[in-house]
Amino acid sequence: MTFRITGLSADPFRPLFALPDEELVRRGARRCIADAKPGYPDRVELRDAEPGESLILLNHVHLPADTPYRASHAIFVLESAGQRFDRVGEVPPALRVRLLSLRAFDAAHMMVDADVAHGREAEPVIERLLAHPRTAYLHAHYAKPGCYAARIERAR
Repeated sequence: MTFRITGLSADPFRPLFALPDEELVRRGARRCIADAKPGYPDRVELRDAEPGESLILLNHVHLPADTPYRASHAIFVLESAGQRFDRVGEVPPALRVRLLSLRAFDAAHMMVDADVAHGREAEPVIERLLAHPRTAYLHAHYAKPGCYAARIERAR
């Protein structure tokens, strides 16, 4: 089975990039400058920011469905974010170097299975979770901080 991993679209976040720091704070967000790599994983390109790159740290609803699993958490978005990561059969750099929590959801957005794997060994776990007959999609989270990382689906 082949899988497809996608980052978030940068479009909903672009209006934040032009805001002054004070306005970001009023909206519950923060601008920060990467000072280490790895350390600031962007959710659009699915790569770690280079030291000196500017990011917005904000809360993002990654599972908006009206179920017990509705969820949001803090994410980083590069202010220079370009094309979102969208590839088949490839684990992106930001996921590859971290411990991941992989959560399988059905079409009704209810969790059907979950597991933990290091990103460098994630492919067999992704394929096993996607093979579950009720799985519609997976959410990958960075296991230690618990924040949303990316969406994973069966490749079409």
